[in-house]
Amino acid sequence: MTDSGKATGAIEAVAEAAAASGRWQRAGIVGAAIGVVAAGAAAGVALERATVGRGMRRRARLALDLAGPYGSLRGTPGRATAEDGTEIYYEVEEADASAIDAAAPPRRWQIFRRAGQAAPPTVVFCHGYCLNQDSWHFQRAALRGAIRAVYWDQRSHGRSGRGRDQEGGEPATIDQLGRDLKAVIDAAAPEGPLVLVGHSMGGMTIMAFADQFPDLVDARVQGFAFVGTSSGRLASVTLGLPAAGARALRALAPGVLRILGTQVDLVERGRRATADLFAGIIKRYSFGSDVDPGVARFAERMIESTPIDVVAEFYPAFTEHEKSQALEVLDGLPGLVLAGDKDLLTPSEHSRAIAEALPDTELVVVPGAGHLVMLEHPELVNAHLAALLTEAADASRAPVPPALRELAVPPPAGPDRADRVVSGGA
Repeated sequence: MTDSGKATGAIEAVAEAAAASGRWQRAGIVGAAIGVVAAGAAAGVALERATVGRGMRRRARLALDLAGPYGSLRGTPGRATAEDGTEIYYEVEEADASAIDAAAPPRRWQIFRRAGQAAPPTVVFCHGYCLNQDSWHFQRAALRGAIRAVYWDQRSHGRSGRGRDQEGGEPATIDQLGRDLKAVIDAAAPEGPLVLVGHSMGGMTIMAFADQFPDLVDARVQGFAFVGTSSGRLASVTLGLPAAGARALRALAPGVLRILGTQVDLVERGRRATADLFAGIIKRYSFGSDVDPGVARFAERMIESTPIDVVAEFYPAFTEHEKSQALEVLDGLPGLVLAGDKDLLTPSEHSRAIAEALPDTELVVVPGAGHLVMLEHPELVNAHLAALLTEAADASRAPVPPALRELAVPPPAGPDRADRVVSGGA
């Protein structure tokens, strides 16, 4: 039997056992539930076992943790307060004044408004589910100094506080994340133009923000980028599983995760005991091709750092997410929609649907790339993002640093940009 068949069989067997017993809270069933999640996610994953000992793999992970520079970039810290009192952590990186125009006088940055130019936009980066602001490491490294940027951690992720509403038993919602983004903007970029960039859940956050604050979008937002995200219909995503396994996993996952969220210590011990299995699962669902081991371990660390109860709190929000109508608020703005064609979590078909609703956007589908395309193909993502920022600045007559313009790929010609698919080379 194939790995996929075994995973499907495991899911269906536990589903039958659960239905028969109806007693999910028993430790044995919780243990089985962990197996269900692992089996479902691991369908088709080939793990390296025989050639490298467990101890050696553990030492290799430690070495990568110590040596990897990823996630080490920091800005000026700040905190915004969400409507329920949750503290949202963000960092600001200012643009280098001399980078705006190397040939201009030293005080050009201070006097550009008097010269009739618009203010450069602040670029706000919104990360995805089970990640944190460090997931933008390569974009941050390429763009720092050339733009004013805000990087923030979603509630209950990274350095932000646990959601107060969630601690009180309220569900996490994408609409709430949209309001969190508004709180971050109010604190870190209370005036001036904006470009909003979101990956996965971060893109959904931007859609919710646009839906709730259309006047602010109309007044201040000059561009947007959606990376590996979706405007809805996520309940139909198969996660690369056979149809029967996908149906069983969708039926079981909410209940399983709720139970796992009440058994944090047990689950965390299970994570440590099955580190190799979960490393394979994370690689399977993060990347579509082989990546540098340090990058793979970086992604693994971010995902591992998200507590299981936070995973459980947010999961139901995705099946309820439907923001196709909110895209109308962004229509007409410079936009980038980018996805990997091997993305199993937010398949590229979802990005195509967004681009069809926003015909002025550039659609980029990267062959062989997975969900974390900004870590897997950073040069390509950086180039297209720089092109978007350059276009947004040019449209508003804001100054553009030469380095940013040099990084940007030329925009596609012709009016119908949304039908253009870009290959994996920048």
